Amino acid sequence: MTPTATYRLQLQPDFPFSAAGKAVPYLAALGISHLHLSPVLEAVPGSTHGYDVTDHSRVRAELGGEEGLRRLAATAREHGLGLVLDIVPNHMAAAPRYNNALWEVLREGPGSPYAHWFDIDWAGGDGKLLLPVLPSPIGDELGALRVRNGLLHHGEQSYPLAPGTEDLPLPALLDAQHYRLAWWRLARTELNYRRFFTISDLIAVRVEEPDVFAATHAKILELVGDGVVQGLRVDHPDGLADPEAYLRLLHEATSAAAEASAARPPADRGCWIVVEKILADDERLPAGWPVAGTTGYDALRHIDGVFTDPAGASELERRYRETAGPPGDRGGYWEGTVRRAAYKVVIHELAAETDFLVRTARRICAADPALRDHAPWALRTAVQELLVRVPVYRPYTTAGGPCPKAAEAAVPEDAVRQAKAAFTVEREARAVDVVRDLALGRLGDGPAHAAFCARFAQTASALRAKSVEDTAFYRYTPLISANEVGGDPGQPAVSPERFHAYCARLARDWPATGTVLTTHDTKRSADVRAAIAVLSQCPDRWDRFLERVAGTVAPDPHLAWQAWQTAFGFTPIGEAGTPDGARMVPALLKAVREAGLHTSWTEPDPLYERAVTDFVAAGPAGAGRRTVAELSRALGPYARASALGAALVHLTMPGVPDLYQGTEREYFALVDPDNRQPFRLGPPDEKTVVTTAALALRARRPRAFGESGTYSPLYATGPAAEHCLAFCRRGEVITAVTRLPLRLAEAGGWGATELVLPPGRWEDALASPGRTYEGGGPVAVAKLFTDRPVALLSRAE
Repeated sequence: MTPTATYRLQLQPDFPFSAAGKAVPYLAALGISHLHLSPVLEAVPGSTHGYDVTDHSRVRAELGGEEGLRRLAATAREHGLGLVLDIVPNHMAAAPRYNNALWEVLREGPGSPYAHWFDIDWAGGDGKLLLPVLPSPIGDELGALRVRNGLLHHGEQSYPLAPGTEDLPLPALLDAQHYRLAWWRLARTELNYRRFFTISDLIAVRVEEPDVFAATHAKILELVGDGVVQGLRVDHPDGLADPEAYLRLLHEATSAAAEASAARPPADRGCWIVVEKILADDERLPAGWPVAGTTGYDALRHIDGVFTDPAGASELERRYRETAGPPGDRGGYWEGTVRRAAYKVVIHELAAETDFLVRTARRICAADPALRDHAPWALRTAVQELLVRVPVYRPYTTAGGPCPKAAEAAVPEDAVRQAKAAFTVEREARAVDVVRDLALGRLGDGPAHAAFCARFAQTASALRAKSVEDTAFYRYTPLISANEVGGDPGQPAVSPERFHAYCARLARDWPATGTVLTTHDTKRSADVRAAIAVLSQCPDRWDRFLERVAGTVAPDPHLAWQAWQTAFGFTPIGEAGTPDGARMVPALLKAVREAGLHTSWTEPDPLYERAVTDFVAAGPAGAGRRTVAELSRALGPYARASALGAALVHLTMPGVPDLYQGTEREYFALVDPDNRQPFRLGPPDEKTVVTTAALALRARRPRAFGESGTYSPLYATGPAAEHCLAFCRRGEVITAVTRLPLRLAEAGGWGATELVLPPGRWEDALASPGRTYEGGGPVAVAKLFTDRPVALLSRAE
């Protein structure tokens, strides 16, 4: 069953299944069809997100256990709702005392029946698994190590001992283990297990192994088969060795479980599956993947972009370079910033992953007389130079298998030419060709070839995430509303024509895909971004604002630019309050640490970070708070129009909209943990009116929004035509919203602008009292937007 709309709830010990159950009547009345739950399997105690899974066979006790989940499902079913679960196939918590499979590997080593669960390069660690868990070099920690009750203890942590080693002297005991306790800083260069991005606390799982898949998915499949769960969100498929093979296996397993279920009616025996795949601008989701689509970050990028003024964004970028003054490759220009960040990550943060690729390439070359003379340094250079030039998250191919054009485009010929420029001697540059062929699976299908092909793709995805989303997004900041997952800060605006083409493609190819505006991973909520995007319509006003607040000196002008934009977007319209410094400080500290220009997570600069905190207190949350509030009030009507427009477009465009908790009303949140607070009810507002009307229409007109729901652009005519974005779904529902409202107001309003409605009688779902229009002819857009800057029309039945 395909949902009509989902609602994401962040489960955590402070908001367990029982609390979610209490929210069900409210959410059912809102008009959604399914609850979308964050991960529910057993996780590290106290986890507020659940992505650190420790046991796939049990539902998390801190949330209420399996009984609590089934009770929630029953409550939801009584109110006509289903459940969609977020699942995490790529990784588990690297916490041995909670992760039994990892515990057994530490105890028994490569001979453990669980050893093949994890991507461990035993040879790369001299037969030991590196555990980078110590706060200092091991020489400083030897005195803190104790053997007690047959276990090795360090502080609150404990580790198993290989059988028969517990009575050895400490140095010999340490040498006798299948693991090596090490200083946490060694993870960069010495780590010999695959992890999630650069997070050593999360160890990757080899779900490509049939028995590992079966063990890690049995509980989920049981819940699908029992009718408890009707849909799955697959977290980070790009981390998997072969995403398509995994998704085929998941599709077959869920289909079999649902078909065999006596608890589910025949019409409700499918399982809706979407993947958290981040698509580049011109990238397409592989057509062969047996999924309904993505989780929706591509939709977010197109929605945000169509409400961004391209000319103003370019002017803002120019003024940003003049005012903030960042060096060209450290925030001044987008492409240069991305490339420098990629080099930083691949050389330093992903050094261990690069080492694995180089060692594997060396083994392959050593076994082939024709390739034997490629020097290790040349292979390393080729690996690094190609990785930093992959323009998407990763290629999709397997060693010895067919190489699709999309895979070739992920490691393009241009990248090869540029990578070869790093070599002085042309024949040494041929190492680039070898590495590319290995990455695309062209040199054979042996174990080493398969390992290189898969790991190159997995490393490319980690590099893309860390260098672009987690570094460049915090360095290049002319318009921070564009710096969002799946976004393109270098080209923040999307034309109406391009937006319509995107929606038409979704309606044709992926009509049941997910769409989002705010998630647990967005750096700023949709309402914050909508306000900041208004600045693209008034760069002059932004200049004047910065002049007014220049008296508060920031640690650097780059931080000041970003902090003042954050303060402006984060200040709700009309509130008596002003920027919330207590919530801004953690977000800005995270921003400067991720940027890594003055401080970082691993090499913090306490003095700089204190200066950041003091600046926020003295500026945005201090002397400048009234100036921020004044700008917020002045631009508030335009931010409101954009926020309502984005919300309505999201709810009525092709795909299945996912509402993040609280976003059915004004929702102002920054990056996690600010956006991961427990769900709470709030008073309804104008956005709630739009949301409930659109959700009611989706439920009442399922064919208009379902897989047969066509998408047709509608174009206004007249002096302000470019400011009206409109479309029709299956000839039954019309959405019309105001685009770039500040520019519209400056140009004198709608004037004689008209929109021709399709034939028929159209009822305004948002007007109170009701209003109808006769189609087949033009309607004044000003009349259409009499009550608010958006309109939702339904053909009279």
